[in-house]
Amino acid sequence: MSSTSTSDVSSFVDLTQHEIEALKTRFNLADAHTHQRQSASQDKIVGRLPELWYESEQNQQSYFEAQFIDAFFRLHRQPTARTMGRTLLSYSASVATMVAAMYLKRREMTVSLIEPCFDNLTDLLRNMQVPLKPLPEQTLAETAGIYDGLVANVETDAIYLVDPNNPTGFTLLAQGLDGFREVIRYCVDHDKLLMIDFCFASFALCDPEIGRVDVYQLLEESGVTYMVIEDTGKTWPIQDAKCAMITASRNIHEDVYNLHTSVLLNVSPFVLNMVTQYIEDSIEDGFESVREIITQNRRAAEWALDGAVLEYQTPVVNTSVAWFRIKPEHLTASALQAELYDSEVYVLPGTFFYWNEPSRGERYVRLALAREPKVFASAMERLREVLKRHEQL
Repeated sequence: MSSTSTSDVSSFVDLTQHEIEALKTRFNLADAHTHQRQSASQDKIVGRLPELWYESEQNQQSYFEAQFIDAFFRLHRQPTARTMGRTLLSYSASVATMVAAMYLKRREMTVSLIEPCFDNLTDLLRNMQVPLKPLPEQTLAETAGIYDGLVANVETDAIYLVDPNNPTGFTLLAQGLDGFREVIRYCVDHDKLLMIDFCFASFALCDPEIGRVDVYQLLEESGVTYMVIEDTGKTWPIQDAKCAMITASRNIHEDVYNLHTSVLLNVSPFVLNMVTQYIEDSIEDGFESVREIITQNRRAAEWALDGAVLEYQTPVVNTSVAWFRIKPEHLTASALQAELYDSEVYVLPGTFFYWNEPSRGERYVRLALAREPKVFASAMERLREVLKRHEQL
């Protein structure tokens, strides 16, 4: 158990500070990074790491960048993006988001950001002094009402969506291209910059009820001004080695590129080479190694926790996190999180996800699912013991 006290935990100012503390905890269900073990085919990639290292020394940087981008967009079924040649690579989604925030700041743009969402988006934009307004997720819930809902709710220069959303699992992809088509139509008609975070999109691919469509084709054909951020960090268990991407519409690509080069030169060719092997492995196995772990742990969480204290919130897309509503009125997310922390289980309170109205988040907690199943099952037992105390109140 960490020496950090419950009172210290309650003073944390963002979710990342909670996640840092959770890394010291026996049952870390906080961060959505991948902590499960390798599948059989992934273990073979680990065995080839020396080979991949020397291979990375023998070829040019551009070779590994092209190989990675080709594989990533093949996996994600985005043939338009695969051939555009406008995707810029960075070490993390946070770096890519920082570049996007620099673009917004330089143009003194205001942003309507989806709520709830992971709060580092809020922090990055605010730290860059970009004015924010909340865009309630329910504004996008019904295709027929999206356009009018945006007219009623958006007074800013840009719209920033996360799809699938973290923590709720909401996605416009459930409506094929129809939901995105309405958002894009609004942005074109009202001259808005459209920003989309697709960092959890791999789980839409994993979900047989959802899948992915060629969003980039729709973006390109519409003429909308856009920036799209994607990431590999939430998908494969590779010790936080990852690559993020930012792709911009042609009319702003040069400006984004000039900002991007002020931040970094390149992503490690070894990291690109290694991550590409994991992408190809998931193409080969149809994402089975990723889907199996998440499905197993989601079922375990729902079975163990959905009851008198917590109510499982069924997502549109089964991402690598689970979102639960707290049912007893006397119990808050902050109090439950602190109690669980004392029992060596770390979950995230919903408060920070509701970045504009934290009090709404007191009704929710989020659990990460990308964990080794045996460890996750033990965490569920410990968590269930704590919940039993409240079932009798």
